[in-house]
Amino acid sequence: MRRRGFLASAAVLGAAPLLTKCRAHDAAASKAPADLSDWEQVRRQFSLDPAWVHMSMFFLASHPAPVKEAIEAHRRGLDENPYNYTEENIGPLERAMRAAAGEYFGCQPDDFAMTDSTTMGLGTFYGGIALREGQEILSTTHDHPATDRALDYRAARSGAAVRRIPLYGKSSEANPEQMAAELARAITPRTRLIAVTWVHSSTGVKTPLPLFAQAVAAANRGRAEPDRAILCVDGVHGFGVDDQTAASLGVDVFIAGCHKWIFGPRGTGLIWANAAGWAVTSPTIPTFDGMWRGETAERMPRPGQMTPGGFHSFEHRWALEPAFRFHLAVGKARIARRIRDLNEQCKRGLSQMPHVRLHTPLSGNVSAGIISFEVDGVDPGQVVERLRQRKVIASVTPRSYGVNYARLSPSLLTSPADVEAALRAVREIA
Repeated sequence: MRRRGFLASAAVLGAAPLLTKCRAHDAAASKAPADLSDWEQVRRQFSLDPAWVHMSMFFLASHPAPVKEAIEAHRRGLDENPYNYTEENIGPLERAMRAAAGEYFGCQPDDFAMTDSTTMGLGTFYGGIALREGQEILSTTHDHPATDRALDYRAARSGAAVRRIPLYGKSSEANPEQMAAELARAITPRTRLIAVTWVHSSTGVKTPLPLFAQAVAAANRGRAEPDRAILCVDGVHGFGVDDQTAASLGVDVFIAGCHKWIFGPRGTGLIWANAAGWAVTSPTIPTFDGMWRGETAERMPRPGQMTPGGFHSFEHRWALEPAFRFHLAVGKARIARRIRDLNEQCKRGLSQMPHVRLHTPLSGNVSAGIISFEVDGVDPGQVVERLRQRKVIASVTPRSYGVNYARLSPSLLTSPADVEAALRAVREIA
């Protein structure tokens, strides 16, 4: 189909009848479910090389078996008949994906715009923010370069100022009340957009989003709607770690990739926002959601309008549903406890080593799944290399943060024995 014909008929394609059953659904139905109450069986759902202790799984997901099988089934269908497979399945698959995400995050399916990554989500949302003369963007000195650049790009086009504040000095001593107080003090009547990060991948500090939401709500009392401060979050390193919902976090906008802690297909992400959040932004990339919604762009809900169009790696996007279902089957609260216990085991072990400086708070209330540390007299890059020589995969903070730490990250796929092996390897570094 030529591009002009596609755009003209996009609203019609969504009404096409479902002619054949989706291959991925057939594949899933043919397999007996694993016993996900057993952590070892959960681990067996992944093809991780057992010769290594994987302590950097926050970087990019290994796909669990249900996701791999769905990707392969969709790939076969698209390879054999791209047009028919898409036309017959796109509506049910897009709806099922959003329904699973909504069940996981405690919201409605049509509250989401779908993206390919956290970075795409940040650029899509911040790129469309409406700012009046005199309004400002408030952010922090701890955010990822993707947030910094997306905000700077928007400020350059709008003439708005971006003001960045520290939430803490010494990361290992950060506490929720201090961080919330710092944010509250920085909000002024000019502040229209507040951009923060849930878990700082530089230090491992987890910010208290519900307390931030309370501070923003207090600042908004008495404000007219066009002056209301909107709280936006890069949530990627808490999404899939903490047992939270949109309501429990209390934020206006939540942006995350799904190919990290969710173990979703690589190249998937989402934007969630409440009505106030969606009201302050507008699309910058035309949507193709009319393919399955059966509506023109103007009649779609705002999340549909905000979903960047074009053809995507659909076999990956449509395999996002089993990733959320996998998490729900294991249990959100159970996953959160497991990751918290493993991280506390690792932090306690590091804190007891005289040659190690721990930069992540010991408390699980102020940290999540990333642990930053230094070994006295050894460059963090060398720490990571020496751990690699001992078959432990660690990582270094990106240099753009202005800090240089080694990082360990116990995750759902880590065992207590893996943590002990990593600690033993750190002890051997001198």
